[in-house]
Amino acid sequence: MASKFGMAGGIPERRVRPIWDAIDSRQFKNALKLSASLLSKYPNSPYALALKALILERMGKSDEALSVCLSAKELLYTNDSVLMDELTLSTLQIVFQRLDHLDLATSCYEYACGKFLNNLEIMMGLFNCYVREYSFVKQQQTAIKMYKIVGEERFLLWAVCSIQLQVLCGNGGEKLLLLAEGLLKKHIASHSLHEPEALIVYISVLEQQAKYGDALEVLSGKLGSLLVIEVDRLRIQGRLLARAGDYATAANIYQKVLESCPDDWECFQHYLDCLLEDGSYWCNEPLNDSVHPPKDVERNSSHLTDEVFISRLSNASAFAQKLQAEAGNDFIRCPYLANLEIERRKQLQGKGDDDKLIEVLMQYFFRFGHLACFASDIEGFLRVLPFGKKEEFLEKLIKSCDSLSAVPTKLLGQSISLFKIEELIGNMFKIPVVGAALVLFILCVSVHSFYDNFQELENSAIRMAQMYCKNLPLSKDLDQQESMHGEELLSMACNVLVQLFWRTRQLGYLLEAIMILELGLTIRRHVWQYKILLVHLYSYLGAYSLSYEWYKSLEVKNILLESVSHHILPQMLVSPLWVDLNDVLKDYLKFMDDHLKESADLTSLAYRHRNYSKVIEFVQFKERLQHSNQYLMARLEAPILQLKLNANNIEEEECILESLKSRVHFPEFSSEIGGKSLTFNEDMQSRPWWTPIPDKNYLLEPFEGVSFCPRENLQQQRKGREANVRTAIEKRSLVPRMIYLSIQCASASLKENIEANGSMYDPKISSELRFLLERYAKILGFPFNDAIQVVVGVLSGQKSSEAFNSDTVDWLNFAVFLNAWNLGSHELGLSDEDGCRPEPLAWHGLIIQSCVRSALPSGKRKKKSGSVDQSNSPVSNAIRDSIQSLCSIVEEVTKWLRVQIKKSEDENVEIILSSFHRKEQTVGPGQVFQVLQALISSTSDTELGDRISQTLKSWSHVDVARKLVTGQRKFPGPTLEVRDGDTLVIKVVNSARYNVTLHWHGIRQMRTPWADGPEYVTQCPIRPGATYTYRFTIENQEGTLWWHAHSKWLRATVYGALVIYPKLGSSYPFPQPNHEAPILLGEWWDRDPIAVLRQATFTGAAPNISDAYTINGQPGDLYRCSSKETARLPLDSGERILLRIINSALNQQLFFSVANHKLTVVGADAAYTKPFTTTVMMLGPDTAKFNLIDPPVRNTIGVPTGGWAVIRFVADNPGTWLMHCHIDAHLTWGLAMVFLVENGAGELQSIEPPPADLPPC
Repeated sequence: MASKFGMAGGIPERRVRPIWDAIDSRQFKNALKLSASLLSKYPNSPYALALKALILERMGKSDEALSVCLSAKELLYTNDSVLMDELTLSTLQIVFQRLDHLDLATSCYEYACGKFLNNLEIMMGLFNCYVREYSFVKQQQTAIKMYKIVGEERFLLWAVCSIQLQVLCGNGGEKLLLLAEGLLKKHIASHSLHEPEALIVYISVLEQQAKYGDALEVLSGKLGSLLVIEVDRLRIQGRLLARAGDYATAANIYQKVLESCPDDWECFQHYLDCLLEDGSYWCNEPLNDSVHPPKDVERNSSHLTDEVFISRLSNASAFAQKLQAEAGNDFIRCPYLANLEIERRKQLQGKGDDDKLIEVLMQYFFRFGHLACFASDIEGFLRVLPFGKKEEFLEKLIKSCDSLSAVPTKLLGQSISLFKIEELIGNMFKIPVVGAALVLFILCVSVHSFYDNFQELENSAIRMAQMYCKNLPLSKDLDQQESMHGEELLSMACNVLVQLFWRTRQLGYLLEAIMILELGLTIRRHVWQYKILLVHLYSYLGAYSLSYEWYKSLEVKNILLESVSHHILPQMLVSPLWVDLNDVLKDYLKFMDDHLKESADLTSLAYRHRNYSKVIEFVQFKERLQHSNQYLMARLEAPILQLKLNANNIEEEECILESLKSRVHFPEFSSEIGGKSLTFNEDMQSRPWWTPIPDKNYLLEPFEGVSFCPRENLQQQRKGREANVRTAIEKRSLVPRMIYLSIQCASASLKENIEANGSMYDPKISSELRFLLERYAKILGFPFNDAIQVVVGVLSGQKSSEAFNSDTVDWLNFAVFLNAWNLGSHELGLSDEDGCRPEPLAWHGLIIQSCVRSALPSGKRKKKSGSVDQSNSPVSNAIRDSIQSLCSIVEEVTKWLRVQIKKSEDENVEIILSSFHRKEQTVGPGQVFQVLQALISSTSDTELGDRISQTLKSWSHVDVARKLVTGQRKFPGPTLEVRDGDTLVIKVVNSARYNVTLHWHGIRQMRTPWADGPEYVTQCPIRPGATYTYRFTIENQEGTLWWHAHSKWLRATVYGALVIYPKLGSSYPFPQPNHEAPILLGEWWDRDPIAVLRQATFTGAAPNISDAYTINGQPGDLYRCSSKETARLPLDSGERILLRIINSALNQQLFFSVANHKLTVVGADAAYTKPFTTTVMMLGPDTAKFNLIDPPVRNTIGVPTGGWAVIRFVADNPGTWLMHCHIDAHLTWGLAMVFLVENGAGELQSIEPPPADLPPC
C-alpha cells in the first residue's frame, strides 16, 4: 500500500494505516470516523477522499460513495498541486468498479497517463482498466508503449496476448498474428526469452498461423530448454508434428509419452491416429466442445492398404501388451482400453472381427467390471457391434456369473455393471406393441428366454431392489457423507419403473419410483442422483413445490448454477411458484453477473503472474458464459417475472417498464445476439433418460415402439436446440415492449376522455404495436391476418383450442396484445362478443387497469366543452364486461378448486397408496416397493448398524403420500411479503378437521377487529370446509411479524412469517443487507397437539413437550425424525445478512445465536430499535427498570417468574382486543383478558361493519 519514503497517496503512512486496518477488520464506522479526521487535516487530498468513498461503498452507501469519488476525480483534474499517484488512482478504481462505473476509473488513468507520459505504474494501472473492459486493442497499444519504455519481456507478452485475444474473440486476422510474430522475433534476437510461458505464447502464435515447422524448430532449439518438464514438451511436439502431417515421428513421440504416463488415454488415441495417418482429430480440433466433448470422432484411414493398416495395428497391439506388462497398478485402464480401441478401429474400416471384440470386452469386464465407470468405458465400443452380437456379449457375461469375484463389494459392482450393459444394449427399451397388449422381449439374468408380457422387465427392477437390500450391510460402518455400496441400484430401478409407466400408463409405477427414491434419501440424504430424478418426477406430476425443495437440497453453488440449473429452471418458468422462481433467477443471475466481473479480476491476475495461457482461457471462458443460452433466457425471464408479480398495480408496472427501458430498447435484445453463436453449458449427462434435453419429455408422448432407444437419439435431439432457443429468445424479448405499448393503446381507447383531459396520443404507438404483433405472429408460424383468424376462431368457439398446439400461452399473449391494439386502432372492427378478452390474466388485467385509469378525471383543467360522460360508452361497457369476464374466470377456477379439496386429505392419501400398495397383487405396480417394505420390517441394528436401522424405522411411505397430496414438503407455512401501506386480502379455506382462525400477530388492525383472529373474541372460528376472507391494511409498520392459528393449539403447525418492507422509495435506517432470510424457531409434534392439550386438561398436569425443536421446519440430526435436514443459508464471506427471527414455539422461550459471530439487533416487533450488538438473544426481553425516555415498541413481552413489566398504550383503536399470555399452556389455564375500546366521534374513530362472510357461531 505504501509508496516511497513512508508516504501513502501523499499522506504519511502512519496516518493511513489505522484506516486500512479498520477496513480489513470490517469496523467501518470506526474507519469512517478515522477518515473524517484525516480529511480534516488533508481536505484537498484525492487519496483521503478515495478512502472515504471506499468505506462508504463497503457500508452500502453507494450514492454517497459515488459522490465522494467524483469529488476526488474533480480534484485530480482541476488542482495541479495535488498528488496523482498510482495508489490514489487504484483506490478510486476499486470503488468505481464496485459501483459499476469502471469507465470513470479508466478516464482518470487516461488523464494521468496524458499528464505523466512515462510513469510506468500509472500505465500499468491503465492497462489493468482496459483488461477489465476487455478493450483488447487498447491493451495492446498500452502494453507496447510500456515495452518501448523499459523493454521488459512481460510487457511484450502482454501485447502479444492482447493481439491473440483480438483474433480469438474479436475481428483480428492474419496481419495481427504476423505483427505478434514479428514483435517476438525481434525481442528474441536482442534479448531471447526467459520464461516457459513466453515460449508457449510464441509457439501458439506460430500454431495459429499453421507454421508448424517453425514452431517445431523453436521447440527443438535453445528455447525448448525453457520447458523443464519433459512430458509437457513431448506433448507439444507430438501435436505440432501431427498437425504438420509428420505422423510417423509424431507416433514415436506419443509412444514416449505413454511410456512415462501409461494411463493417458487421450495420448493413446493420438498415438493410434498418427500410426494410421488419420488427421480427423486435428482437422476437427478447433470445433471440439470442451464442455461437451464428443465421445467419438469420425475416423478415416481408408488411404492405407489393408496390409499396412493391419501391420500398424499389430504394432499398436504389441505396444499395448507391453504397457500392460509394465503397469504395476490394477487401476490403470488405458492399456486395456487400448485393445478395445484397436478392435474398434478395425470395425470402422470394415476389417473387424465381432467375436474378437466380444472376447476383448469380456477380458476388460473381468478386470474392471466392478468399477462404476465400466459401462461408460465400453459404451463407444458396444456401439460398433450389431444388435445380435450385443445380445451375444450379454449372454456370455451372464453365463460367466459363476466365475465372478468372491469379494462382496466387487461382486456387487460387477452385478451392477451387468444391469447397466443390459440398459446400454437397449433390451429394456425394445418392447414390441401387439394390439392393446404389450409384449416385452428382455434377456433374463438367470434364463435366456423371451416372455409375452412385461413381467420380466418388472422383475429386473425387483432384482435391483433385492440386490440393494442384500448389500446394505456392506455400508453400515460408512459415514453418511460416503457413497454407499450399490446406491446406483435404486436409480436404475427407478428408471425401469418409469419405463413401465411410459408403456402401460399405470401411474402406480411412477409413484412407486418416487417412494423408493424418497426411501433412499432417508437412508443417505446426499445422493444427488436420487434428488435429480425426484426433481423431474415431481415436475412431471405438477408437484412443483416438491420438485423445487429437492432442487434446493442439491445446494447448487458457483459455476454449478450454470451447469445444473437446467434441471429446475424450465419447470419453474411454467409453474405458479413465482416467488420461488424469482429466487432461482435472482441467485442464478447474481452468480453469473458476479462471475463475469470476477473473470476480469482473474484475467488481470493472470497477466501480473505471467500465466499467459490462463489469460486466454479466462477470457474465452467469460465469452462462453456471456453467450450462454440459459443466461440470455434468464435475463429475459427475470424482468417478465417482475411484471407478472406486479401486474395488480399499473403504477408499479410502469416503473418496472421504465427501469427496463422497454419504451425504446428492449425488443432489440434478440437482435443484439443475432450474430453471436450461443453456448450450451448444461451438464446433460445428469438428466434422466426420459427428458434428455429441457424441451423434450418422452413421458408426454406415446411409446414409440420396437426400434426406439432414447440413448441412441440423444445427439439427434440436441442438434436443433440453438434454433429453438433463438426463436424463444426473440419471442420473449418482445413481451415487455408489447406490454408497454398495449397499456398505451388501451389508454388511448377512451378518446373522448383523452381530449377532455388534454392528453396527447402518439399514433406511432399503434403502428409499432402492430409491427411487433406481425413479428410475434411470424414466430408462431402464421401471417398476421391468419393468426388473427386463429385467435378469433378459438376464442369464439368456432375452432378447437388444438389450433394453438402446445403454444397456448404464447397464443393467448398474442390475443391479449391484439385486443389492446384493436382498442386503440379499431382496425379490426371486432366486437366485444368476438372473444378478445383472453388469458394470460396478468396482462389482460393491466389493460383493463389502463382503460379504467384513463376513464377517470386527470385533475387537469377541463376544456370549455367540459368532460364527456362515458359511463355508457361502448368502451366503458367493454371494460365492464371484461371485468365481469375476469371475475367469471376466477369463479370457475375457484369452483374447480372446491371440487378438488372436497375430498379429505386421508382419502386422497389412500388413493395414492392404493395405486401401488396392494399386498394381494403379484404383478403390476408395487412389487419393488414390497421388497423395500420387507427390508424395513425385518431391519436389525446388528446387521445394518444403528444409523441405517433407525433411519429405516423412522421412514413412512404414508408421509410421502401425504406430502404429494398437500403439495408441500416445507414446514412452516408460506412467508407473506408485503410493504407498509399495502392492503391484504387473504382467503382462508379450512380443509382441516378442526375449527380454526388466523391471527396476524402484531398487526395494528385499525378499525378492523374482524380481521384480528382470536377465536370467540373477535370472530367465531372457520368451520371445516368453510372459508373466510381477512381484509386489513398495514399502517405505519415495518419489520418482522408473523401469522398463526389462534384456535386452541393449532398454531403448533399453522404459522409463517409476515415480512413488512418499507414503502417503495424508502429504505432501511441501516446499511442495505446483501441477503434477507426469515428464521422461524419452532417445534415438531409426533402426536396431534390437540390430543396433547386434551390430555393435559384432563389430568391437570403440565402438558407434554414437543418431540423436536426446528429451525425453518428442519430438525437437524439431533432427533429421531424421518427427515434430518438442516436449515441452510448459503453466504459468501463478508456479506451482510438481515435475519428475521421469530419464536413460534408453543410453550418455550428460545435462545438464538450464530457461532463465532456477533449480532446487531436493529428492530423488534415491526419497529426499529436503537442498534445494539450481542452474541445471544432470547426471543422476548426482561425489563429491569422503567424507561420513560424512549421505551421500545413491543407486541409481546416476557415476564420472568416473580417479575413484572409495565406497558402503556393509547386507546385510539375501537374494538375488542385480547390480551393474553403467549405461552399456550398458560392461555389454556385462563391467563387472558379483553380490552374493550369504544367508538369515538366520527366515522374514522368507529369500527368498520362486520364483513358479510364473517363465520357464524
